[in-house]
Amino acid sequence: QVQLVESGGGLVQAGDSLRLSCAASGRAFRTMAWFRQAPGQERELVARLIWTSGPTYYADSVKGRFTTSRDTDKNTLHLQMNNLKPEDTAVYYCAAARRGIITPAPLKDWDYWGQGTQVTVSS
Repeated sequence: QVQLVESGGGLVQAGDSLRLSCAASGRAFRTMAWFRQAPGQERELVARLIWTSGPTYYADSVKGRFTTSRDTDKNTLHLQMNNLKPEDTAVYYCAAARRGIITPAPLKDWDYWGQGTQVTVSS
């Protein structure tokens, strides 16, 4: 069993930066990802990485602004978000999958989810 705990959300102004973290207990996963869900919208994939090799996907809307990385010693996933925009406002979730995922996959393929952390960007 893997437990995921996010931290680092908050209220910032447009153009600011935030760094989200996701601490994972256990290592029964091969892929980790960040999703986000804005009010009234579907949950969308923001960034994904293979734990042993690194990032494999960024959403077009965040390319060049967001970077995901992992600290293998601390079993922690990070999402560095720069030049934040009001449209980045959402609850951000960390997810993990037991298998390697390098292509689009439905939400049900992700085995573990964090509780989410709110990111609010004011204009």
